[in-house]
Amino acid sequence: MYKLLRPLLFTLEPESAHQLSLRLLQLTGNFSISNLLLKQIYKTKSKPVEAFGFTFKNPVGLAAGYDKNGIAMNGLNMLGFGHIEIGTVTPLPQEGNPKPRVFRLVEDEAIINRMGFPGYGADYLRKRLKPIEKATPFSRLLLSRWRNTGLILGVNLGKNKSTPNEEAVLDYLSLMQLLSEYADYLTINISSPNTVGLRNLQGKDALSSLLYQIDEQRKIEEKTYEKKIPVLVKLAPDLTESELNDAIDVIIDSKMDGIIVTNTTVSRDGAKSSLRVESGGLSGKPLSPKSEAVLHQTVKRVNGKIPIVSVGGIMTPDDAKRRLDAGATLIQIYTGMIYHGPAFVKKILKKII
Repeated sequence: MYKLLRPLLFTLEPESAHQLSLRLLQLTGNFSISNLLLKQIYKTKSKPVEAFGFTFKNPVGLAAGYDKNGIAMNGLNMLGFGHIEIGTVTPLPQEGNPKPRVFRLVEDEAIINRMGFPGYGADYLRKRLKPIEKATPFSRLLLSRWRNTGLILGVNLGKNKSTPNEEAVLDYLSLMQLLSEYADYLTINISSPNTVGLRNLQGKDALSSLLYQIDEQRKIEEKTYEKKIPVLVKLAPDLTESELNDAIDVIIDSKMDGIIVTNTTVSRDGAKSSLRVESGGLSGKPLSPKSEAVLHQTVKRVNGKIPIVSVGGIMTPDDAKRRLDAGATLIQIYTGMIYHGPAFVKKILKKII
């Protein structure tokens, strides 16, 4: 089915096509009949994974960026994911960077985006995540069907564009205060190339200061809500070997619970399309060698101390299997689903089970 639909979707401007697919998932996920139909079409076998104090029904997750505002969780849940990471969310609503800001490099099976964390902000997402007993009668059907299904929900946190790096920690702390109650885990995003200066927070001293304060805030939230709140840190693929090792050491020393490698890349190695000149972060097939290399280095440096989530350039079931065999506890996909459709999750699970 997707082979027939993809040419039609690809005639649309990339961001418009994405919004259309997101709204369709929102619509089909919010009605019992279509929700059940999706569930039957994309039904998968279970492959439980223990990580961060949870049992994931399988190791395949949806990477942050696809559903920034948490509007399509019901529909996405029916596609077979073991976890979904929504966001990146910022404290205040923001429009992101000027359009056009998403580009398909079809011959490369890649995407370049320079979105810049557009979204409705933390207050909106908090309302979306409220459990059914706290929702209004009208919104109960729309908000909470994904709950009690075994799905693990992560929330990816970022700073507002207007917040200087010196004050970035305040954005992350405020997001933790607003969203810790409803998320299963939180991800600290300091690796997007599309917010000026954000990646500087990956430096050893800046990262150490940031994560120390995040850990202190996490202790407060855990006491308040009487639950463990795992915190993961997402890193870029463009760090040098020494920079990556320093960041990993800081993450472990700061008692963070996991590492996600990698975000998109500013490199254009392996890309042939004329659109490769566009600025922004590149994802998809050309990212695969770099992301996989970072995974191997991360696995070696972490040495089993905390789980690792691999994302970036997973475009085939074989790619997914290699990442898991290399030591990733979980994997996440995004661009692979854009090119290969919603059945991509099911295909991966058939390969690894």
